[in-house]
Amino acid sequence: MAAFHPDQPETVFTYGAPRLKFGAGARHEIATDLGDWDVERVLVVTDPGVAETGAPAALAEEIRASGREVVVFDRTRVEPTDASLVEAVEFARAAAPFDAVIAFGGGSSIDTAKAVNLLLTNEGELMDYVNAPVGGGRAPQHPLLPLVAVPTTTGTGSESTTICVLDVVSQHVKTGISHARLRPVYAVVDPELTVSQPAGVTAASGLDILCHALESYTARPYTSYEHKRADERVPYCGANPIADLWAEKALSLMAGAFRTAVRHGDDVEAREQMAMAATFAGLGFGNAGVHIPHANAYPIAGQVPDGFRPEGYDADHAMVPHGMAVSLTAPAAFAFTFDADPDRHVRAARLLDPDARTDRPEDLLPSVLRSIMRDVGIPNGLSAIGFEPGDRDALVEGTLKQQRLLATAPKIVTEDDIAGILDASVELW
Repeated sequence: MAAFHPDQPETVFTYGAPRLKFGAGARHEIATDLGDWDVERVLVVTDPGVAETGAPAALAEEIRASGREVVVFDRTRVEPTDASLVEAVEFARAAAPFDAVIAFGGGSSIDTAKAVNLLLTNEGELMDYVNAPVGGGRAPQHPLLPLVAVPTTTGTGSESTTICVLDVVSQHVKTGISHARLRPVYAVVDPELTVSQPAGVTAASGLDILCHALESYTARPYTSYEHKRADERVPYCGANPIADLWAEKALSLMAGAFRTAVRHGDDVEAREQMAMAATFAGLGFGNAGVHIPHANAYPIAGQVPDGFRPEGYDADHAMVPHGMAVSLTAPAAFAFTFDADPDRHVRAARLLDPDARTDRPEDLLPSVLRSIMRDVGIPNGLSAIGFEPGDRDALVEGTLKQQRLLATAPKIVTEDDIAGILDASVELW
């Protein structure tokens, strides 16, 4: 195992989280809660599909009834690109000023709202802030507006995190912007909003929850890093006792709710448990970090072959949903990381399936994941979504650009390691 041996081990971990309101009907209290920030003019960011449900418009009317002005941007792109974020930013800048931003939708809407909020309050352009080496990696110099996140899907955890994810189309890579100031100040999680989520969306989103919890739980421990100065600290600090608690609880909730929510979308209890698991996993990985499966997912989504259309998504372009992209290499990734902490990998598998058995402990978590993926209808590996052997080198190159994520892996990851994980993910069962 390629381990880490810092000369001056870290002794400090950090934890941040938004204020949280959870429960059926919680969205109807937002207009009242905005009074805590002296808000008079609000920008609501959503996407066309969510806008069609009427829920964002209903929220806007409730806010207007409280005496505030509301502007709605409803053109968020599913799986945002640099171009779609620039469009949203230009709209917001032209309609400014605002006192707060509300994100109403899935991770795409929340991430779009984060980018809008960043560039409403800080100078420069989008690529100035995108993580290096893809972008300039600039940190915001000024505080952002209060951001209220109202998720309508269960999976991304973006309502809890400091990350904005996007496709940089010209580079065929998915990457992000990461800074503590991007974290929403308030997360309003209303499970009622997820009942109409199609089975395919529930499946992909649920795999994102699982990988958030599993990756943060198996991440490089915070004590394995070199000691940092206060001004060097980043949102992802490695596995730590508080993040571990959120991850374990998220896995336990998903063990009981995930398959039921996919097969019976109207099961309110299962929907509520999944929404809670998504929030808990977000509170965990938003501080500990994620690693190899997410690093692999960015080029998989960014280089998706033409023609792939995932079930349950109303998309007019080829796309791999983020949770699906993350899950496709997760079994092989966790087989690779097993020797960094065998006990932790086995415990994670037992939380998901107490009855799982295998002759080889290193196969336990991968086999549990493959079983779940089959049951919820995830494609059988990279070949099933159109990737061919000749695509591997480009995927490896794309993964290597995700050094912010690979740095959180529990062991050193080489180019050959990534290639091996991708090869093992061509066909999963």
